[in-house]
Amino acid sequence: MAAVRRYLSSIRTDLLAACLEFVGTILFLVLGMGGIQAAAFSTHMEAASVEQLLYISVSMGFALLASAWLFFRITGGVFNPQVSLALLLSGCISPIRFALFLIAQLGGSIVASYLLRVLTPGPLFVNVGLGPNVTKAQGVFVEAIATSALVFSVQMLAAEKHRSTAIAPIGIGLTLLATHMFAVVYTGAALNSARAFGPAVVSGFAGDHWVYWVGPTIGCLMSTTLYSTLKQCVTSSPTNDSDIIAMQS
Repeated sequence: MAAVRRYLSSIRTDLLAACLEFVGTILFLVLGMGGIQAAAFSTHMEAASVEQLLYISVSMGFALLASAWLFFRITGGVFNPQVSLALLLSGCISPIRFALFLIAQLGGSIVASYLLRVLTPGPLFVNVGLGPNVTKAQGVFVEAIATSALVFSVQMLAAEKHRSTAIAPIGIGLTLLATHMFAVVYTGAALNSARAFGPAVVSGFAGDHWVYWVGPTIGCLMSTTLYSTLKQCVTSSPTNDSDIIAMQS
């Protein structure tokens, strides 16, 4: 019986690893091929140039990397209501801290938007919006998929404690860079309701503003469901480095 239990446990671990490979392959190819599609779409629709899209993606990715690293050991460097919600649902922060973070993040976005409006010439150009021929439904799911990747990176690299936790902001920032390269031409790549909210307060709310609350929140719930499932399964990394994915409660 012991041999049967060991065999079934091994099969269970292999099935879980295969499922993660399936999800990881989807994520990798959606982001990678999505970037290719975004570049082609931008050229075809005469939207922003590929150089502009790359500049935007790099700016946001490295801004998060730097800012998160600066505040990581004090607040966690969250800066995103959907990440805050995921941490609440995962039991990493209390409801009170979630509420305070939400107020701080929305308020910070408003202040940052006003500062940009005052410090730079011309109108504010940082509002997010759907790209040419992009429907609201497509926008919701593009935001959802990209946000789920970002939130999952936070959960796996920062919420789970391991030897690489101290440099988690690098992986999180690079994830934001990759998701922007896919989503920015279609939705502006908010992936963060605070990111959309502040500029809208300064410049006015568009009819599709709700997309930037619904889409990222769906993405947050998708990521948290996957993360919670992994926590329940309690597996180790294929590299046998149990410190990489401890997945313990």
